Amino acid sequence: MKTHSRLRRGLAALIILGAATASGTALAQSLSPEEARLVALVRQHTPAALQLLERSVLINSGTLNPPGVCEVGSLFAREFDALGFKTRWVDMPAEMRRAGHLVAERTGDQGKRVLLIGHLDTVFEKDSPVPPWQSDGRRVRGQGVSDMKGGDVIVLLALRALNDIGALQGRTVRAVFTGDEERVGSPSEVARAALIDAARQSDVALAFEGATKDDQGRDAATIGRRASGGWHLSVTARTGHSAGVFGRDGFGAVYEAARVVNAFREQLIEPDLTFNAATLVAGTSAQWDDAESQGKAFGKSNVIPRDAQVRGDLRYLTAEQGARARERMQAIVEQSLPGTRSRISFHEAYPPMAPTPGNLKVLEAYSRASADAGLGPVVAFPPGQRGAGDVQFVAPLIDSLDGLGAAGGGAHTPDEWLEIASIERGAIRAALLIYRLTR
Repeated sequence: MKTHSRLRRGLAALIILGAATASGTALAQSLSPEEARLVALVRQHTPAALQLLERSVLINSGTLNPPGVCEVGSLFAREFDALGFKTRWVDMPAEMRRAGHLVAERTGDQGKRVLLIGHLDTVFEKDSPVPPWQSDGRRVRGQGVSDMKGGDVIVLLALRALNDIGALQGRTVRAVFTGDEERVGSPSEVARAALIDAARQSDVALAFEGATKDDQGRDAATIGRRASGGWHLSVTARTGHSAGVFGRDGFGAVYEAARVVNAFREQLIEPDLTFNAATLVAGTSAQWDDAESQGKAFGKSNVIPRDAQVRGDLRYLTAEQGARARERMQAIVEQSLPGTRSRISFHEAYPPMAPTPGNLKVLEAYSRASADAGLGPVVAFPPGQRGAGDVQFVAPLIDSLDGLGAAGGGAHTPDEWLEIASIERGAIRAALLIYRLTR
């Protein structure tokens, strides 16, 4: 626990420092004439960007609709091509049943090499009844407007302004828009190879998932995200007549599964760590179908249950915290009740994006750019409150910042919406940050 306390103090210091820096020193620099021109160009091109957003949202691109994902990719590829980027489509293996990814790049030898991350797919599949686009002039409701076609359009709007002033000349800027962020293809090392390869050729990553606000209502960006993975507890036990339970025939699979899960609750809870127990199937026989996310069991009340299976997820903020949690969970599992045997396995879908000094430095630059443009400072969003995202695959490699996309709400629901004004606001901030990083 001493190690964890030091970790928590360190993370708290990072977040406090980020908030203090954003609010206290972000006004230290004003816009240069070229930066002012950049801001004016973003505003000039915003109407066209909003038209592009509508065109993209009207194309259904649910993860399991590869033709739709490819169509959105082609739409955005034409925009990148017009800005002097070289574009290519990275296909996934047919058995993965995923569309693939759009990669666009310009290369040079000046300034930091910047990687921009977006995704083309949404959670709304082809048969979704959710209307694709409904606008009242202030907000747009529809399929994937804020998660994250709005963020993709912010990327292109910022790059268009940068290109207009010649700021991309001699610079290295790469963009990877994945086609399966909402349901990552398996194996993930294949599904994310193009993104990781781009990160290895970059110095900093900027991801354009939706913008957030902290608990005080301040604009915030993401310097950390918890890992997303899971665990599977499998219990086998001696069976027999229920009259023999607690005695010669042991305790049975259900009591053993309950012991393990309750011990997790009693012994493992700490900040930024969760280990939700989601499903339990038990009986004389128990089966679980991962593909269908459902199980079935057979048993009678006068028979000691032989089988139990529990599945849950596991989220942690740093690799060290994850390793410690797995070790403690394994130790609990090994203390089986008489007549039972438990085994646990783990998998990690998204690695953690630990909040680091490097990530905080990128946030400071972003906040300063925002304040200099008259948009106010941006603070660090509490890392333990943000879900998983593609940036986590590259964060262990390079300094990273997420949450640079559109403001909205209701993501993944029929009420998903986007604040129209956030497209211009986000593009101004992104354009200034990219400009300064690449000088």
